[in-house]
Amino acid sequence: METLKQMFKSNIREYGMVIALVSIVLFFEIVSKGVLLQPLNVTNLIQQNSYILVLAIGMLLVIVAFQIDLSVGSIAAFVGAVSAILMIDYHIGVVPGILISLLIGGLAGAFQGYWVAYFKIPGFIVTLAGMLIFRGLTMTALEGQSKAPFPEVFQKMSNGFIPDVLSGTSIHITTLVVGIILTLVYIYFELSHRKAKLEYNFEVIPVQFLAAKLVFVGVAINWFMYLLASYKGIPNVLILLFILIVFYTFITTKTVVGRHIYALGGNEKAAKLSGVKTERIVFWVFVNMGVLAALSGLVFAARLNAATPKAGTGFELDAIAACFIGGASTAGGIGVVMGAIIGGLVMGVMNNGMSLIGVTIDMQQTIKGLVLLLAVAFDIYTKSKQS
Repeated sequence: METLKQMFKSNIREYGMVIALVSIVLFFEIVSKGVLLQPLNVTNLIQQNSYILVLAIGMLLVIVAFQIDLSVGSIAAFVGAVSAILMIDYHIGVVPGILISLLIGGLAGAFQGYWVAYFKIPGFIVTLAGMLIFRGLTMTALEGQSKAPFPEVFQKMSNGFIPDVLSGTSIHITTLVVGIILTLVYIYFELSHRKAKLEYNFEVIPVQFLAAKLVFVGVAINWFMYLLASYKGIPNVLILLFILIVFYTFITTKTVVGRHIYALGGNEKAAKLSGVKTERIVFWVFVNMGVLAALSGLVFAARLNAATPKAGTGFELDAIAACFIGGASTAGGIGVVMGAIIGGLVMGVMNNGMSLIGVTIDMQQTIKGLVLLLAVAFDIYTKSKQS
């Protein structure tokens, strides 16, 4: 029991946000009289929040590196506008159009990262300028008007679903099979991780608690997949998010680059003295953010089936809030990819749930602001207790 208590204290941010997410879901499910977890609404939740979750993954690395990026919403809008011009006006193919758009996002990130990393201009100032620059370029490119429609293939990136290769009738069988496979993979990795810890004499949770955790997660995965299967199956954008989560979790936990980003955010001077090329790390963090902002803009444009001058407004605030609510530290050096995703889901469920029960937009903003403030206060409190 003491070991379990210690593990909870050491991972209070992660466990706390999971508990908060489950509590918020249950609250709105009860208050909305079961509408929140209707299969159609769950699918809409994923599609409506996908572009914020993409941004949150990139923003996490920026925040861990003790930087900030206020321009991501404007870059997303600008890239959406460019993709529309390429695909609609110039009839460039979907794949080349996407690749060119991602390249432009990377160049936008490189432009800002250069000033932050090598000229030592604070990221807040550089990206505030970038927010204005790219918003202006978006208005200019679109001449103040929306541009639509996109090719149908492009729209499916955000609005499409994976086909049911197992030919289900009333339910999407392929989705259920994917849920079972994911459960088995999760159990395998958890048991392998436990075995590795035991070999090096690290503390592990008791077997009964591990079994309870595996059952809880397994049930959650398959229940979630059942909800999706009851509608149209797995959305294409969920596959994209899954790939990004796995890739960036690997980068942040298993690579030298990931360790360097955390070292930089934890103590820049110490990291530099240890041989970390801090300027290069900061530069590439912003390049990565630019690419993911571009991807977010493409997903949003595909979802809307149009490029609009006002696209991306407020995206940066939602992404930053998702990271801080998900456990990232305001002082840098702390935060995990799944935490940012959970934070984004908290925001998404709150938005959706409040809309379902008739809370006004103005009051929704007020409540989200309070949640963000409480999350940061909780971060500072827990840090002071540990020091």
